[in-house]
Amino acid sequence: MPEPTAVRRLTKKTLVTVSHALEQAALAAAEDGPMVVIALFQRLPYFDRERRVYERIAQQATATVVGLVAAQAPEVPAGAYAVLLDEKEELAREWTVVVLTPRFGALLVAEDLEEVQPGTTTLESGRVFAGRTSMRRDEALHEVLRLRDRLAGRLSPAAQDAVEAVVGRVRELPATPGESRADAMLHLFAAQAERDHTRLRTRNPATDLADEPGIRQWSGAEGVTASGVLPVAVLAVRITHAAGGQQGPIGRTATRQQQAAVELLVTRLRPADRAMKASDNDFTLFLPARSHDDAVAFAYQLVNDFAEAAQRSAFLSATVTVALTVTRSRPLPENELRQALAWALERNAPVVTING
Repeated sequence: MPEPTAVRRLTKKTLVTVSHALEQAALAAAEDGPMVVIALFQRLPYFDRERRVYERIAQQATATVVGLVAAQAPEVPAGAYAVLLDEKEELAREWTVVVLTPRFGALLVAEDLEEVQPGTTTLESGRVFAGRTSMRRDEALHEVLRLRDRLAGRLSPAAQDAVEAVVGRVRELPATPGESRADAMLHLFAAQAERDHTRLRTRNPATDLADEPGIRQWSGAEGVTASGVLPVAVLAVRITHAAGGQQGPIGRTATRQQQAAVELLVTRLRPADRAMKASDNDFTLFLPARSHDDAVAFAYQLVNDFAEAAQRSAFLSATVTVALTVTRSRPLPENELRQALAWALERNAPVVTING
C-alpha cells in the first residue's frame, strides 16, 4: 500500500471546504465503473446538514456508508448504509470522506484534536483536526480497506457485498498515470483554504466582552453544532464590590472600579476563550478545550487575583464567586450555572461546580 500523505493541522472550516469538494467529485458524471463512498460524520447533526447531498450520492454509488455516533440507527437515504459508532472508539473522533472507483480515488481523513484555533468567528469553525488529503486511487483503496475492517460486523451483508464488488474491480486495474498532478492540486487547494481562513480571524477577541447574541452565534446555538464533541468550560462569575455591597460605589469611581474589575477578570483568558457580560456585575466565561481540573484551577486563580488586588489597593476591593462546569453538551448550560451561582452566593462559597 502507498505511504499515507503527511498529516497537517486543519480547522473545521477548511475541512468543510475540502469535504464538499470530494462530495462534488463523487457526484460528477463519469464512466469509471462502480463507486464506493464512505463518510464518518462524528454526530448526527453534521450528517443532517449534508443529507440531501448524500441522497444524490447514494443514487449513483454502488455503496454509500455513513458512520456516526447516535443512540439508534438514523434514517439514511435509500441505497445508503448507516453504521453506529461507539463514542469511546477511535472512529468516533474521525471526520472522513473517501471516494473510490476503479479509475479514481480521493480522501479526507481527519482526527479531532479537541482544540480550538484562536480568533475564529465561531466555536465550530475553529475546531482543530489532524488531517490529510489525497487524490491517489491506491491510497483511497487503502482507506476503504481500513474502514471495511474496522467496521467489520457492523456492516450489513448487502453493504459488505457492495463494498467488496468495488474493491474487487479496483484491484483488477492499475492506477491512472498522472494522479500526482491532481494530488498536488488538492494539497494546494487545502493549504490555500486554511491560509484564507486564517487571514479572516480576528486578533484577540478573548479580551472583548460579547453580548448574548454574539455569544449565541459564536457557540453555535443558531447554527449546526452537536453534543459530544468539543469540551467547553463555562464559568458564571459574580463580582461583588466591598463598598455598598453588590452595587458598590457610585459615579465615576464606580465606573472606573467596574472597568478595572473587568480587566482583571479577562486578563487570564486565552485567545480562544470568550467573555460575556450578563449584567453590571455578572459575567459568563467560555473556555474551550479545558479539562475539569484546569477549569477549577482557573476559577481559584480568579478568586486569588481579586484577593491580591484588594490587598495591593483599596481602589479595587472586590471578590468573585464562580459556578462552573465542563461540558460536551449543546446548547451550553448557562441557565443551570446561574442557578448554581445564586446557590454559591447564599452560602458564601467562592467556587462551586455542577455536573456537566
